[in-house]
Amino acid sequence: MDTLTIFGLFAVTAMLVTYALEKRSPGYVLAFGGSCVLGSAYGCLRGAWPFGLVEAIWAIVAVRRWWRRRGPA
Repeated sequence: MDTLTIFGLFAVTAMLVTYALEKRSPGYVLAFGGSCVLGSAYGCLRGAWPFGLVEAIWAIVAVRRWWRRRGPA
């Protein structure tokens, strides 16, 4: 396995774990968004720009969901 593949494996594993834990805390929703950014970077670096684009959109959706769930400021 090369470094880029290991990075991609880390990104999608982080996405899976944080998605599974989203109901526990708004922080996990934000972490999911961050892991989507990593997944997007991986897709773009791998040359799979459609994957990178979709992951970037998921990151925006996740941050928007976090913003709404974070509670009173």
